[in-house]
Amino acid sequence: MSPALALQTIQTTGRLPFYLIALLGLITAIGPISTDMYLPAFPQLDRDLGGGPGSAQFTLATWFAGLAVGQFSCGPLSDRFGRRVPLLLGMGIYTLASAGCAMTGDYRAFCLFRFLAAVGGSAGSVVPRAFIRDVATGREGARIMTQLTLIFGVAPILAPSLGGLVLAVGVWRWIFWIAVIYGLLAIAAIWFLLPDTLPLSRRLRLPPMAILARYITILKEPHFVLNALIASAGTFVMFAYLGGSPVVFEHLLGFTPQQYALFFGANAAVFIASTQVSGRLVHKVRLASLMQAGIYGTALMAGLFLLLTATGIATPAHPLLIGALIMGVNAALGFVGANATVLAFHHHGAHAGSASAMLGTMQFTIGAVSGLLMGFMPTSSVVPMAAVMALGPVMMLIANTLRRRWCAEMTE
Repeated sequence: MSPALALQTIQTTGRLPFYLIALLGLITAIGPISTDMYLPAFPQLDRDLGGGPGSAQFTLATWFAGLAVGQFSCGPLSDRFGRRVPLLLGMGIYTLASAGCAMTGDYRAFCLFRFLAAVGGSAGSVVPRAFIRDVATGREGARIMTQLTLIFGVAPILAPSLGGLVLAVGVWRWIFWIAVIYGLLAIAAIWFLLPDTLPLSRRLRLPPMAILARYITILKEPHFVLNALIASAGTFVMFAYLGGSPVVFEHLLGFTPQQYALFFGANAAVFIASTQVSGRLVHKVRLASLMQAGIYGTALMAGLFLLLTATGIATPAHPLLIGALIMGVNAALGFVGANATVLAFHHHGAHAGSASAMLGTMQFTIGAVSGLLMGFMPTSSVVPMAAVMALGPVMMLIANTLRRRWCAEMTE
């Protein structure tokens, strides 16, 4: 179906065709694929790029920082030029920078290319959220968001396994050539299939100072900020797990890259299943209530994980217990992200791109902090990862308490 015909279908029915939801999911999946696929290669990166032990964790933090910077700039561009042009430009930058990662042998250059790839790839996070907000909000928006989560959530299941498979037959550079191919396919699909849901009459021709003022206006709205902080704290927990798990599972627990990828995929499947349960409940339970259930569940499981590791009950001698605790944390997180995102966007339909960008910037800035913390943590114990993961629920509980006190909750 051509972009023009797809847009006509959306305007007539008020719903997104499933193939467009699938396409948006695959575009959004560029983020988790680029994050997760090279995790099994961390030991090789430490050795081959000359950064030293633990240096690969800093390349992950560089990736997160690039996502934060890119989303901050991509949002206004998508509100000014529509959804298609910034997405095509971003995918082009991502593809070229991924080729740079594949070819360089210098650690600093690799970090630079990872940063640039993230700046371009951030469009794959900002634009699909704004696209959905153009079409639907409230419960319908939450339903579409959970479908999107289901589709792009397959990426973290497959990406580490694919990365492990690549390492079994080749070298880590092949992983980034695969990213180049993915980027080229995304560009082709956007060009031939994706319509622009932001009409010319709604595009915002704002000078830089006006864009900055719009961001400030968004940040002054407590409903957005507090729900966005909750979503960002969930990202903090996830990124602490992403940054720490290669060391914990491959170094401390002795997993092979393939075994690590298998656990990673099972953990991602648990997360996806919980998001789909949340999506099924949105028509029966208020979004804020679902989100709060996820917050309390995350706090409980993360606190238990920290307690058991700190007291010596959950040690490297008990890999099944450690894996179960991490899965419990991620299962609870499945009730937080999508609901917090929809709640944050509720009052910002007129500038969904900027609101999406600000949310993404907050998420990945806070996530980058989590990645940096993991890079500085000792690697001789599971406790550091558990401790950093436990900081996220603390932030969630504080933000949720303020949200309940200061914001009128949605009733739909």
